[in-house]
This record gives sequence, structure tokens and C-alpha cells, in this order.
Amino acid sequence: MQPQSIESRRNARVQAFCRLRDSAAERKRAGRFVLEGLRLCADCAETGVPLAAAFVTEAARKKGGARMDALLAAANEVFYISEPVAERLSDTVTTQGVFAEAFLPAARPFAPQPGERYLALEAVQNPQNLGAAARTAEALGLSGLLLFSGCDRFSPKALRASMGSLLRLPVFETDALPAALKAASKTLPVFAAVPDRDAPRVQTVDFSGGAVVVVGNEANGVSEVVRALASPVTVPMAGRAESLNAAAAAAILMWEMVRV
Repeated sequence: MQPQSIESRRNARVQAFCRLRDSAAERKRAGRFVLEGLRLCADCAETGVPLAAAFVTEAARKKGGARMDALLAAANEVFYISEPVAERLSDTVTTQGVFAEAFLPAARPFAPQPGERYLALEAVQNPQNLGAAARTAEALGLSGLLLFSGCDRFSPKALRASMGSLLRLPVFETDALPAALKAASKTLPVFAAVPDRDAPRVQTVDFSGGAVVVVGNEANGVSEVVRALASPVTVPMAGRAESLNAAAAAAILMWEMVRV
């Protein structure tokens, strides 16, 4: 299919892209999500996620090189857009002029195996925390993420913060975290991270056989129902600190999980 040109910020495809950018409900309804920036868009294509469309400015296309060529070849439709359109599509302060629409991947069943290591995030609301945790999980070689409630993993902020890790790392979503953890506990020990000085310190816990470690909501932590199902574990803190940022706590916990 030949590339098409879009000059108007009021174009129907521009409006549809913006709805996907701004609304988790629209992403779910349409079965698509959006990305911005050559690195993230090309990485999405290289990961094997099907691309519905690519939107690029002429300036971006000319300096994009081989990754740009691969991105455009992978997209079902290609649109050459004006600079004003790029500014309308952008979710960042300074746009690179490269955007893509991708199809949402199919849901994965959560079936952990012995020896695997997972981070579970319960109702984490900040997409930057989600993205940072995913980036760390991939870097440390975790088996995957289990998500319950919280922010949408396909939001532009989460995808950007993850630097593509949310597209490469196995990610599982559940509407019933207690049930998922109960099932997982038949194969792996399950731990809940708590800000409790009397709980076992993370560096004393044996993760050699694998584990699922749950990090909770930024304001309320792990829910009581999940705490009742899991063994407590804490990151020791000095001074007057009462808790850690969710992404920071997750990073420490994951490091200890893989350090054995």
C-alpha cells in the first residue's frame, strides 16, 4: 500500500490516534495502542508486535536510517505527516516525529513453572513506576510480570518508562489476584512486600527455587487479602523512612530474587 499524506490536525486518523493515546478504555475497545519515538516504534516491530500504522514526518523519515526502513516496512499503513500533525499526536515536550499504532497482543495464561521468578504488581497506579519495574525485571532476567488492576500497561507513559521492556517481557494480567496467587503457590512460594520491621528481611529469604513477590499500591501497599495468602518480606530501611517508592522497592526485591 502506498504511503498517504496527512496535513490536517483534524484528520480522522489523527483524531483516532489521539483517542487511543489518551484513553485506556478506547485502547481496549479498538484493540490497539500507540507508541512514539523511533526507538520504541521500531523495537515494537522488531519484537513481532503487529503494527497497524506508522506516522512519520518527512524530516524523521530522511534521518531514520535502517530502523526507519524496517518500521515502515512492518506497518500495514504508512502516513507521512506534517509537523503540526506530529505536534498534535505527541505526548512528549519535543517530538521526534515518529509514531505507530499497534495491535494489542492476546492475553497470556499465567502458569508459572518451578524455578521461575515473577514480580506481581497489585494496583500500582503510576505508569512510570510500572515502566521502571518492567525495565528492571527485564534487565535482571525475571521470568515475567503479573499485573492486577492499576494503570494500563499500554499507556504511552508506561511504555516510554519501560524503554520497550513491557513489549518484550512476558506480562500476565489477572482480574483475580488472590486466585492467581493461590494457583501459583502450588508451584512457587509467594511473598508479599510489607513495610514491617518485624517481617523477614529480603536478604535472608531463600529464592533459589523461584518465587512470586507482590509489590502493592503506592498509597496502601499490598491488600490484606493478598497478605493473608503470602509470606511477608521487607526491605530494611534506616533513619525515619517508612516506605520506598514502588519501583525502587521492586528493584531491590528483584535483585535479591536473582542474586542467589
